[in-house]
Amino acid sequence: MSGPRTTVTPSPPAPAPAPEPAPPSPPAPVPVGGAPARSGGRLATFVRGRWLKTVPGRIRLYAAAALAATALLLLALTMTIGMARDGVQTIGHDAGPQVVATGELFFALSDMDAQVADVLLIGRESDLGIGKDESLRLYDQRRREAGQALVDASQLAGQDADRQRTVRETMEALGRYERMVGRALVLSEQAAYAPGEPPSGVVAAYRQATDLMRMELLPRAYNLTLDSGATVRQGYEDRRQAVLSGRVWVLLAGALLAGVLLAAQISLARGFRRTVNPALALATLVTLLLAGAGVAVLTAQAGHIRTAKEDGFDSMLTLSRARAISHSAFADESRYLLDPQRADTYEQTYLDKALSVLYIDPGDRPLNLETYYRLVGQKLASYEPGGDRVDFLGFFGDEARKAGTPQEGRPLGRTLRAYGQVLNNDRLMRERAGRGDRAGAIRLRMGRGPDGSINLFEEYDRALVAQTGAHRAEFDRSIASADDGLRGWTALPPAAALVIAVLVLAGVRPRLAEFR
Repeated sequence: MSGPRTTVTPSPPAPAPAPEPAPPSPPAPVPVGGAPARSGGRLATFVRGRWLKTVPGRIRLYAAAALAATALLLLALTMTIGMARDGVQTIGHDAGPQVVATGELFFALSDMDAQVADVLLIGRESDLGIGKDESLRLYDQRRREAGQALVDASQLAGQDADRQRTVRETMEALGRYERMVGRALVLSEQAAYAPGEPPSGVVAAYRQATDLMRMELLPRAYNLTLDSGATVRQGYEDRRQAVLSGRVWVLLAGALLAGVLLAAQISLARGFRRTVNPALALATLVTLLLAGAGVAVLTAQAGHIRTAKEDGFDSMLTLSRARAISHSAFADESRYLLDPQRADTYEQTYLDKALSVLYIDPGDRPLNLETYYRLVGQKLASYEPGGDRVDFLGFFGDEARKAGTPQEGRPLGRTLRAYGQVLNNDRLMRERAGRGDRAGAIRLRMGRGPDGSINLFEEYDRALVAQTGAHRAEFDRSIASADDGLRGWTALPPAAALVIAVLVLAGVRPRLAEFR
């Protein structure tokens, strides 16, 4: 018999050892400055342009582009308006008027010598012509005017060493001339001779003075005027071209800003299902108004500067030279009678000056005074103010070609008729002198009657001054219009640019707020 069974229960397996805890991971490095490491990711995202794929990113891009285009438009307007203002200031208020005043130097010097020649020609007949006292008074007046013109020329020369030296040399030569004239007048007073019969000492003293005037003073004065006029012309060309170029930049900058605003408007309308963004629409309107007004004012400024320069300044300078040379030529008549030994020389210088005022092509004929008298009479008789055909050159030829209408040409027509009468009287005077009638020639030259040379020349001079005055009025009107047109444009562009910038920000801010 078997014994009881014994059941053996197996022991459970030993538990597995617990895994050791992993060491803690080191903290993420913090960049210098305390910025979180994820900012590098944002920068990378910006560089890769991923933000452009988001609606807020595109909105910010439009806003930044609009603000940049606004700044560009403001810069273009500010710079170009400044150039226009500089051009108006130079031509209308600074260099332009100074050059015109400098142009009077040639006239003042010419008339000084003319008055001295008249005083010496009439001798003891103190009431002949305009009278000795009146001639001496005019001499002193012209001397003061010449001094003031030299001061203006010195200011206009600025730091230009060559022109400053020319001004100083002209002043020194004027002082020598005045001393020589003083000696000739003293000798004339002491001699008390009959008209047209000065002693050789008086003639010799005057020759020294008038030679100094013709050889040194007048050429220097003429060159000063030419140089100063060239400076103004160059400044005019530079500034007017800058205004016209700046006008293009204003137009392009305005078109760029309007295009950016329109693109932003379309993008927002599509993305947010809104038809119009009022702030951006108003910014676009302000942009168009600002750019359009800027282009309009710059166009007007270029026109005002051109009119002031071409119809005002140039004509005033041309007629100023014509007047100065005409007075010098008229004085050559007195020199012709005062100094018979140099009569041929003074006759030739008279012709040279007449040709510079009104040049006639003699063709195959000899160019002398007889030919000139005849040709001038023919050309002036056929001249039609404002017509297309102008058959003469010189200062008056330049002015005739500028006169585009009969109304513009009438002042020149009156001047030319008076000039023709002066030439006719010159011919009669020389015919009397050529016949040996020096007394009759002197009476005609110094005559104050309706047909006297002095009266006819004064009529011519008045017509020339009136013509110059008409151009001066045109010059003043153009400069006044330019000044009025620029009024307010210092503050307007920045204020309008600020309004545009505020409207742009006001237009995009609500849309960006929807993503916060």
